[in-house]
Amino acid sequence: MGLLQRLEMRQGQALVMTPQLLQAIKLLQLSHLDLAAYVDAELERNPLLERAEVEAPEPGEARSEAMGEAAEPGRDGGDGFDGGEAAEPWLSHDLNPSRSEIEGDLGTRLDNVFPDDGPVGREAPTGAEGLSLTPAPWGSTGGSFDGEAPDFEATLTSESSLHDHLSAQLDLATRDPVERLVGGFLVDAIDEAGYLREDLSALAERLGVGLSVVERVLGLVQGFDPAGIGARDLAECLAIQLREQDRFDPAMQALVSRLDLVAKRDFAALRRLCGVDEEDLADMLSELRRLDPKPGRAFGSGPIEVLVPDVFVRPAPDGSWLVELNSEALPRVLVNQSYYATVSRGAKTDTDKAFLSECLQTANWLTRSLEQRARTILKVASEIVRQQDGFFVNGVAHLRPLNLKTVADAIGMHESTVSRVTSNKSIGTSRGTFEMKYFFTAAIPGAAGAAAHSSEAVRHRIKQLIDGETADDVLSDDALVQRLRGEGVDIARRTVAKYRESLRIPSSIERRRERAAMPAR
Repeated sequence: MGLLQRLEMRQGQALVMTPQLLQAIKLLQLSHLDLAAYVDAELERNPLLERAEVEAPEPGEARSEAMGEAAEPGRDGGDGFDGGEAAEPWLSHDLNPSRSEIEGDLGTRLDNVFPDDGPVGREAPTGAEGLSLTPAPWGSTGGSFDGEAPDFEATLTSESSLHDHLSAQLDLATRDPVERLVGGFLVDAIDEAGYLREDLSALAERLGVGLSVVERVLGLVQGFDPAGIGARDLAECLAIQLREQDRFDPAMQALVSRLDLVAKRDFAALRRLCGVDEEDLADMLSELRRLDPKPGRAFGSGPIEVLVPDVFVRPAPDGSWLVELNSEALPRVLVNQSYYATVSRGAKTDTDKAFLSECLQTANWLTRSLEQRARTILKVASEIVRQQDGFFVNGVAHLRPLNLKTVADAIGMHESTVSRVTSNKSIGTSRGTFEMKYFFTAAIPGAAGAAAHSSEAVRHRIKQLIDGETADDVLSDDALVQRLRGEGVDIARRTVAKYRESLRIPSSIERRRERAAMPAR
């Protein structure tokens, strides 16, 4: 076998992922929040990019356009102020009013000042009750900004966290340094829901104190506001709240000790355990539902993020649907060509020229990628609306089975592109805001050769059937299968059970117990 070295030239074709193509693919699957963060980073890095601001119209122009006519003298935006009858011409007013008139109109008389305002170096006048009306000089009272008095930001309020709320109560509850130390560790160990997740024995060993001391301080912390804080489990949390309301009697204590039976809705066993009748048990369970299982959730929770739709769908006058992009979710950027021309003329070195060329290329590709992203989202959303027209007209029950391939073939794109478009995107409709993935559902075959049904529509129908149950007619999973097959849905029992569990609906045995033990009142 001989080995040799030689040079050859070959011609071939290969698909190469350019940086620009990678950028376009990356932008396509970003949500509008991630896209805004990405664009902000590019605006900070690239000097040739600038945000496209929409110029607001002049106040007079906006008012005239809103009214639908030009502003006239004597009307709103003219010489008058009320927009009704013509006001008195301004030339008739005295242009040199007296000092008394100014003081009367603006309230600038000497007796209308705060105690800390006024000139310096003369005797302070007194009011009707002998109070000084002349202010002290700057720097001698609270009007100073030299560090002796708090500034304006120090007076602003902020939302108190659960840790701060409990720490403030601990400072007032005890003066013992040991108890304060142990209480501080206990407060630190309480999670956002208000539960103590740390073992008391391990905490006592780490602090070098007795277990009795930790338990005593825990009892002190459990008396803080909100009620139920510092509990180690749900039963203890409910018990603390019931003691606070003076309702922790033996019957309620027995009920709280068997929350597993409450979850199973085994009301017959609960009645025997608590020694009460059906009416008393119903009242106890109703009282138990009014308690807060997570007392700490009112503190430290972040701001609620509202789901902002990327696309809006609204009906058109001709009965069709108008699909339009949400302008607030689309960042607008422009390439400042004039700035590039100015800077490029002053670039002397090759490094500066290469940097400016790269910035210009990146800026152009970013603007094109954003435009292509917007067009692709609009195209995919329009096809989804066309495919799911029954949903927008009649609701969830008329959802059709839909997959990525159907939409991709209809708009001439690849399935992976449609998948990226529908990720982290939502559609705003008159029925609410839905993620784009919501409209892609699996197909459940129809009975006797009927058309296939959407899995989401079948899940919705199962919930409707269960909501319409009576105490004498509780539907089992087999009964639900028969009902659905009678409506033309060929579905298996295990699929019904899976959909029921996904809806967090208990089994027929538990529902029958609940309806039998707690009749409609």
